[in-house]
Amino acid sequence: MRAARTIFNNFNSLLPASTSSYSVKATEVVKSTPYPRRILSGIQPTGSLHLGNFLGAVQKWVELQNSGEDAFYSIADLHAITVPQDPKVLQNGIFEMTASLLACGIDPEKCVLFQQSKVQYHTQLCWVLASLTTMAKLGQQAQLREKRNIIQELSTALYLYPVLQAADILLYKATLVPVGEDQISHLNLASFLAKTFNKRFGNTFPEPQAFINEDSSRRLKSLRNPLSKMSKSDKDPRSRINLFDSPEDILLKCKKAVTDSISAVEYEPEKRPGISNLVVIHSSLTGRPIDTICQEVVGMQSGDYKIAMANEIIEVLRPLRERFNQLINEPAYLENVLKVGALRAEAQAQETWQDVSRKIGIGRNQLAESDLATCKN
Repeated sequence: MRAARTIFNNFNSLLPASTSSYSVKATEVVKSTPYPRRILSGIQPTGSLHLGNFLGAVQKWVELQNSGEDAFYSIADLHAITVPQDPKVLQNGIFEMTASLLACGIDPEKCVLFQQSKVQYHTQLCWVLASLTTMAKLGQQAQLREKRNIIQELSTALYLYPVLQAADILLYKATLVPVGEDQISHLNLASFLAKTFNKRFGNTFPEPQAFINEDSSRRLKSLRNPLSKMSKSDKDPRSRINLFDSPEDILLKCKKAVTDSISAVEYEPEKRPGISNLVVIHSSLTGRPIDTICQEVVGMQSGDYKIAMANEIIEVLRPLRERFNQLINEPAYLENVLKVGALRAEAQAQETWQDVSRKIGIGRNQLAESDLATCKN
């Protein structure tokens, strides 16, 4: 455990340079609120982290914690079981995701990193919030409509997924939520539920706001279909570069990445989405501007560029892979990180739940002496 902590102290200096103005932009759009600024985000412990996860979310989380934000980061295992999971695979996935986040620079001394299911108040608040909405409203969620195209029979849990997500946010009274554009409808529901609860039971929750990276051009696409986003759920493993892929796998995936018949390396996302996606990946990981990369490779054919890019990616990801390999072999350290994180998260969650349960009439209330006397008689 001590060895893991020693390496961790020096690890942030190894992270790729960020090219985003993510946190600065968010500061400018926060509405006046009596609630302290707090950030919450989460990730499911399914599949391996890929470059899209890292650059689109996790790297931003690291920036936020390092800038002194009050940040809560959840390993969302309850969300994961809204679809069938192998119990052993899920259990291993929780530890692998914890190791992955730590390897990427998440520091449990600068943020609250916790396992969602270890804080019982998530599901309790979810039930309360579910009473404030309707199945018709939940059925309108964009992601649920997408699920209907994949799954024949949707579980009740899938309908309640955005309600649980709202509970995750409101339980910690988060004011800002880093989300992708595909999660905006869920965040709108959380805001609606906060407003509805406040109106019915008194001011309790802030209305959370989206915290979006404005540079949407840097959203990474699939290596096999550059018109679709890079995704953990894609059945083709060649569609994404996982953070802890071997050098051999990274090289092979880059070489097999779908481009076009033109050999020149150019950034023209509308006309040439395949090669443009590779340039975006290259730029995002190295911190070098897209124009600079295009100038550096003038005259280079796309096949040679794929190899050169792969070699740079391998070197950038090497310290992350080494860090992950060490952490995954220290289960006691990982378990302690989650245990301490859950205790810290529960302290805030319990305070919120006590307030909520009292306001809705199910909390422990002190009976007046006259009432007690009446009961005894």
